[in-house]
This record gives sequence, C-alpha cells and structure tokens, in this order.
Amino acid sequence: MAFPDTVRLVEMSPRDGLQNEPGEVIATAIKTGLIDRLADCGLSHIESASFVSPKWVPQMADAAEVLAGINRKPGVCYSALTPNLKGFEGALAAGANEVAVFGAASESFTKKNINCTIAESLERFVPVVEKARKHGIPVRGYVSTVLGCPYEGEIAPDKVATVAKALYDMGCHEISLGDTIGVGTPLKAKRMLEAVAAHVPMAKLAAHFHDTYGQALANLYAVLEEGISVIDASVAGLGGCPYANGASGNVASEDVLYLLNGLGISTGVSLEKLVATGHWISQQLNRKNGSKVGLATGGQCTTPKKLGVTHEQ
Repeated sequence: MAFPDTVRLVEMSPRDGLQNEPGEVIATAIKTGLIDRLADCGLSHIESASFVSPKWVPQMADAAEVLAGINRKPGVCYSALTPNLKGFEGALAAGANEVAVFGAASESFTKKNINCTIAESLERFVPVVEKARKHGIPVRGYVSTVLGCPYEGEIAPDKVATVAKALYDMGCHEISLGDTIGVGTPLKAKRMLEAVAAHVPMAKLAAHFHDTYGQALANLYAVLEEGISVIDASVAGLGGCPYANGASGNVASEDVLYLLNGLGISTGVSLEKLVATGHWISQQLNRKNGSKVGLATGGQCTTPKKLGVTHEQ
C-alpha cells in the first residue's frame, strides 16, 4: 500500500511527556511556554493537560491554569485527558477543544493501573462520551498495551481490536493505538493494525509508539505502509510508562518528522522550530534530549546536504 500524502502529528509532550517527570512540580509557565512553542511549530493537535486527581498525578494538578494561560492559536486543537465525569467537567470549564479517555487491551494492566476490569473501565467512559457529545466536544480514545504488557507479555491482536471497536462504537471519533512499553516490532504492529482495521476504519486510527527497544520508527514505517495517517509523538522523546521497567519515552516528534519529510509526506510542521523546542524544554527540565535528530543537529536543524563520512587530515 502507498504511503499517505499527509500525516497529522498529535503532540503528546505537555501531557504524556510531563505527567511522570520526576522531582519538583514543573512550573505552569514552562508548560504554557512549551504548548505555545509547539503551536508555533505548525502542530495542529496538542494534548495539553490531564484532569486527573493531583494525588495520583501531581504534575498535572495545574491543568486548568495551563489551559487558561496558553496563547490559543486559531486552528489548533488543545485537548485534555479526562478519565471520568469530574475530569470532563474540569476540561469543559477550562475550554479544552477535545477530551480523551484511556483504556487498555490487557486485563492485568487495567487492574493494576485503575483497579478494574477492561469491561468496567469501558463502562466508566460511557457517561463521559455522552456528556461530551451533548456539548459538541469530540472524544479521542486510547488503547494502551497494544503490542505488549509488562504483566501479561504479548497481547493478542483480537483483544486490541475488541477494545478499539468498543471505544469507536461508544462514540470516540479517533482511536490511538499505544505500544505503551515499546516492545513491538514491525510485523507485530502490522498484524495488530490489520486486526483493528477490520472493525474500525483506518482513517479513524492513530499510532502511539514508545521507543524502549528502539523500534518505534520502524514500527511507524510499517503502519504508514498500511495506511495510518495520524501519529502521536512527543518532542525530545519526553514521557514514559511508570508501570514498565525501563520504558523510555514516546518516540521523539523530531525523529518522526525527519522520517516523514524524507518520505515526502506533508505535515505542515517546521522541523527547525520543533528541534529548537525540543532543546528548550530539555534545558528547562535539566534532562538529556531524547531526540536523535535534536542531538545530531545540535539545535540547528537543516536537512543534511551531503550524507557521508568525512576524514580529518
């Protein structure tokens, strides 16, 4: 199958990237600064906050202040994660353009993460989706552990398809398929996507791959071949899964964009600005930049004019 002509990048760093950042709570001004810089890069979809209990996710305690403090750019969707009705009410009041609910394809992961079964977790999302629909707010559905679980190991593609279909039938306009612990490989990614696409239209699916084993770009290439045209990524590779040992962050947005540019796929996003943003947030957090492109270009990103090895005399 041919590659898509265009891909929509969904930027995860302000939420998925920062929510598990260790140490002190990140200043609201840094979060709003990151979101504004990302919008200036040309990104049209930025997951900006999470309306969850600050007891469990202290880094997201200022979600309302973040959404109030950003300089909203026309045409940009500022979304928020809302696991329950209380979270939805908070996101609605704060002016989120879209909300998201978060399920999993693993029973063990679901029980350890939110202390319920997959079926029970899906039931909890119904009132959120119904209320969102009344207010004309689109809901995005996430399915985590689609290519592996830290407790169960491999996950059968049909399990992923069952959860994805349930979220789609419930009213989620888009389903993001997450390799939460980054254990997937290209063939497994293709087989999983094939199973899901039998129940949910390909145009309604997104890929959300972590890079723990260095396979994220290869996996993305594989699903792009199958028709995926929405990709979740996180600038500077920020983020990770707190439930999986050694799980690194999401695939870096800069690295994904470099790949897409090389394939001639349009995104409307500036690689140069995105690289600069990745360096900026890495400096703010005092952490190493997780983007290969960011490190290779030192913050001054231009497509290499000449690829090869030079030898010093």
